[in-house]
Amino acid sequence: LLEALHRRWVTLLVSLPEPAFVRTLRHPEQGRTSTLDQLLAQYAWHSEHHLAHISKLRERSGWTSASVSAM
Repeated sequence: LLEALHRRWVTLLVSLPEPAFVRTLRHPEQGRTSTLDQLLAQYAWHSEHHLAHISKLRERSGWTSASVSAM
């Protein structure tokens, strides 16, 4: 699911002109202003952080791709 979402992000992002990445916006929850480039870096880190948590949970729970597919 996340891989499919990331592929869609890539499709969108490669279509943007270079100046789009230095445009700023205000994050509604954090209240700070960042460039699109900065927010993308944060998104990438945050995604990896969540994937690490999911991987550890799968490992601790003994879940394999085969057992998850059978559900």
